[in-house]
Amino acid sequence: MGEFTFTVEKPCPVCGENTHVVKMKARLTTLKTDEDFCVHYKGVNPYLYKVWFCEHCGFAAEEKVFTAPMPARTKEKIAEFLKGRKLALEFAEERGTAEAVAAYKLAIFYAEMSEATLHRRAGLYLALAWVYREAEEQTKENEMLAKAAELYDKSLMTENYPQSGMSDAICMYLIGAIYYRMGDFEKSGQYLSRIIGDQNIRTNDKKTFEKARDLWQTIREEKGEGE
Repeated sequence: MGEFTFTVEKPCPVCGENTHVVKMKARLTTLKTDEDFCVHYKGVNPYLYKVWFCEHCGFAAEEKVFTAPMPARTKEKIAEFLKGRKLALEFAEERGTAEAVAAYKLAIFYAEMSEATLHRRAGLYLALAWVYREAEEQTKENEMLAKAAELYDKSLMTENYPQSGMSDAICMYLIGAIYYRMGDFEKSGQYLSRIIGDQNIRTNDKKTFEKARDLWQTIREEKGEGE
């Protein structure tokens, strides 16, 4: 496993103790990318390691959240919750599906507790769906995809974009792609057609327009084959 990962120590933003975390080495070989941006790599699944957690107090979050300054109010709220509780996971340099799922569920819990953006919460559910995809647990994958789509949709309606570098057009495409992965062609088509019919996206974001048009065409072909 050392071929793809290495272990470092980082201070926990909640308790301040140094905890072991796994980072990915650069230069991973890409095999393919799914419609919903899930990238498959040769020999390793980086999504297993996306969430860091503290061995000492049990806090969990993505690397960028774990290493960023935490607002005092959020830190106080989480520390108060953790007082007297044992939520810590045992550190494992090599994670399997079960360890990754436990880490994601903790990260989602803390994201909700700290009132993180809907966009960020959606991203955690989507990445967890990708973990289940690799493990070929389709029922659980679809449950997480449904949560991600719901939160991305609410985010589009209530949050200002771009969010984490993602434009509203890309988010709209992603929702369509998620529904496509779930086999809900009708809902997928609704989101994709909004992009295709938007002259502003067609002019200013040709790449997203073309991705939406191509996936919409794929759906039409697949529906045609089933009729």
